[in-house]
Amino acid sequence: MIQFEKFTETEIIRRIINGEKALYEIIVRRFNSCLYKTGRSYNYNHENTQDLMQETFIDAYKNLVQFEGRSDFKTWIIRIMLNNCYRKREKPGFKNEIMQDVNDHSAPMFTHANNDTDKIVQNHELRHIIENALGKIPFDYRMVFSLREINGLNVAETANLLSISEANVKVRLNRAKTMLRSEIEKTYSASELFEYNLIYCDAMVKNVMEKINGL
Repeated sequence: MIQFEKFTETEIIRRIINGEKALYEIIVRRFNSCLYKTGRSYNYNHENTQDLMQETFIDAYKNLVQFEGRSDFKTWIIRIMLNNCYRKREKPGFKNEIMQDVNDHSAPMFTHANNDTDKIVQNHELRHIIENALGKIPFDYRMVFSLREINGLNVAETANLLSISEANVKVRLNRAKTMLRSEIEKTYSASELFEYNLIYCDAMVKNVMEKINGL
C-alpha cells in the first residue's frame, strides 16, 4: 500500500498528471469513505453505491487536468459523485423552499462523551438504526444532512453542490436534525454513519486502478 498521509491533494494530482498513475490509489483510498456516505445518503444500496463510486473515480481521473484548485478537491469529487447519482436516478432539479428558521445553530446533532469510536463503530445494530432513520427523511433534507454533518462540508460548499442558497442549507439542516433527533441518541457521532470497511476499500482500489491502467 502506498504511504499517502504526507501528500496533499495538489501534490498528488500534479504528480499523477505528470505520469505517476499509480499515485491515484491515494485519491481512491482518501475519498472512498466520503463517496460511500454520499451514495448511501442518496438511498442507493451498497452495491449500487460501489458502482457509482467506481464510475466517479474513473470520471475524476479522466478530468484531473480540469481541477483548477479553486475549490477543495473533496468538494470537486463529491460533485462528480452527485452528478452520477442524479443521472442514475433521473431526478429533476431541486425545488426552492419557503425560507424560515435560517439561523444556523451549528452545534453538531451528534456528540459522544467518551470518544470511544472503535466501540461505537462496531455497534452494527446502532448503525442500522441510524441508517434506517436517515433513509426515511425526505431526500432534500437527507442530502444536506449528509454533506454537512457526515461529510463535513461547510454551508457554502453544500449550497454550491446542491444549487440552493446558503439560507436553504441552514433551513434543511435544522429540519433534518429535528426529524432525526427523536429517533437517535445524541451520544453518537454522525461521522460514524455508513462506515466504509477496509475490505471494500481495498477492492475498490483494485478495481479502479485496473480500469485506469487500461486507459
